[in-house]
Amino acid sequence: MTRARVALAATAALLAALDLGLKTWASRALAGGTSVDLQVIQLRLAFNSGVAFSLGDTLPGGVVLGATGLIIAGLAVFAWRATRTATLPMRLGLGAVLAGAIANLVDRAADGVVTDYLHTGWFPTFNLADVFITVGGAALVLARLRTTDSTPKGSAA
Repeated sequence: MTRARVALAATAALLAALDLGLKTWASRALAGGTSVDLQVIQLRLAFNSGVAFSLGDTLPGGVVLGATGLIIAGLAVFAWRATRTATLPMRLGLGAVLAGAIANLVDRAADGVVTDYLHTGWFPTFNLADVFITVGGAALVLARLRTTDSTPKGSAA
């Protein structure tokens, strides 16, 4: 169990650091309206004072920061406890979701906004932390769907 918890924390820390490093790079390299066209996606700097899809962007920054901090704390406690029985795909999914959430929280804590830099033209601009949250959430759903019920049919629960 200790190894699984260390792996969860290491996964979250490594992925969060990767995202924060890319946000730092994007803030410098894409400043002043610079963009990079990579065909399918553009690298373009944007800032989001809200949460997903700019929800809550009119709320005071402290409220957004506090609420997301509480949600992340709850998620971290859940992930820590769940590692005891979670499969590897579930632990990786939890690590990815935690990484993305923590990275966005750390980024927001500095100036009240989250740095976004991935732009498709048809979807709101986002960042790697958002990808981690989405892919991690999908991994959790898929892992849960693949989990079989160990209770034999016809027996009382």
